[in-house]
Amino acid sequence: MINASAIVLTLSALAAGARAEQPPNVVFFLADDLGWGELGCYGQERIRTPNIDRIAAGGIRFTQHYSGQAVCAPSRCVLLTGKHTGHAYIRNNREVRPEGQHPLADAEVTIAELLKTRGYATAAIGKWGLGMFGTSGDPNRQGFDLFYGYNCQRHAHNHYPRYLWRNRERETLEGNTRELTGKQYSQDLFTREALAFIRESRSRPFFLYMPFAIPHLSIQAPEESLAWYRDKIPEEEYEHRGYLKHPFPRAGYAAMVTHMDRDIGLVMELIKELGLDERTLVFFSSDNGPTFDRLGGSDSDFFKSAGIFSGRKGSLREGGIRVPLVARWPGKIPAGTVTEHVSAFWDVLPTLCEIVGIEPPAGIDGISFAPTLLGRGEQERHEHLYWEFPAYGGQQAVRLGDWKGLRQGLMPRRGKKGRREPDMTIALFNLATDPSESNDVASTHPVVLARMRAVMESARTPSEAFPFPALDGRPVEK
Repeated sequence: MINASAIVLTLSALAAGARAEQPPNVVFFLADDLGWGELGCYGQERIRTPNIDRIAAGGIRFTQHYSGQAVCAPSRCVLLTGKHTGHAYIRNNREVRPEGQHPLADAEVTIAELLKTRGYATAAIGKWGLGMFGTSGDPNRQGFDLFYGYNCQRHAHNHYPRYLWRNRERETLEGNTRELTGKQYSQDLFTREALAFIRESRSRPFFLYMPFAIPHLSIQAPEESLAWYRDKIPEEEYEHRGYLKHPFPRAGYAAMVTHMDRDIGLVMELIKELGLDERTLVFFSSDNGPTFDRLGGSDSDFFKSAGIFSGRKGSLREGGIRVPLVARWPGKIPAGTVTEHVSAFWDVLPTLCEIVGIEPPAGIDGISFAPTLLGRGEQERHEHLYWEFPAYGGQQAVRLGDWKGLRQGLMPRRGKKGRREPDMTIALFNLATDPSESNDVASTHPVVLARMRAVMESARTPSEAFPFPALDGRPVEK
């Protein structure tokens, strides 16, 4: 006679075993132009970010984490492919008409493509910036089952757009005219889609990549969010440059960040409600440093957005590339951990591969920081970190232990007397004693300077798509 109770117990045990073997869900929140110092857990005093702070308190906070690049598209490419900008396919922003950016190549392997080999449902919700639909950079061709949001980063300059994309379908948003306000706030639509995706995917592992469009300019926030800060933060008149002018720019900016934080809280609440908390690894970071001061009304000095660091978005100084990273995974990441481990965007792919049990692709630059996350095992460390940026004057940077080497002026503009030669000078800073990079000590440390020069020559390969004449050995145009 069949024992029904035994069958039920056996099936329950099998189900429990299957759940135990199932790899974790992964949620990666990515802010746009949010500075290292704009979160409460990193010392911010004016902008409230309670939900992100709770992620840090319940998990780990990195103090020495770096973005992939100092601007949007290449930083996202680095994050998704595990290659720093000396090897990454996308190394600068480049718009392609009629809409979109230079497309990521088919040959590039993304985190989403790797996770799909382990049965993950995948979604990218927010701002893409790595190629229009129908190109090799189409998010649906780069491992994402669902894309919803802005494909083009220029389109994302307004948070009340006339349309958004759902995969290859353009969806018109009624009541939006690309003015300062409208009926449908893009951030709210992203959150709605994210919650739906989580509900639909809860029975299988999922990867939710949420590259938000805020707090990138323009400054725009719903009235109910603006009310949190209006008349509570002193305002100053500013010269309007390029973006919609806001009557309460500081309050509006703070409201955008807190609105994003509120929505992160909604996602976290749903994960807990569905019983997925202990099966979900959550990250929060930013694609680069804060916007240079008073552009479009932003006030990075007022908010101390870059903390103690010099430089802003577009700069390979610390303020342009040092970004927050917090992560939470109950029962796996010890709560309240703070680490000084030096890491960067290109480490995320191998970290997830190790956690999920996937062999990372050959040729990447990243090192898994899973041992640091989980508080066990020996953590491998980088010999160096490398960036190059064929824009904003042309820049190259290396971090070697506590030392930072920086070149600027590698792509000088044409002046009245013709085009100047690239400035190959390397400035040298000791970040342990000079985190604001204010004291160039290159003249007194020739051995370290020589090591920097060697890394700057060896850590890269030329890019046909993003040439850098001063570094490629090509003649500089006169």
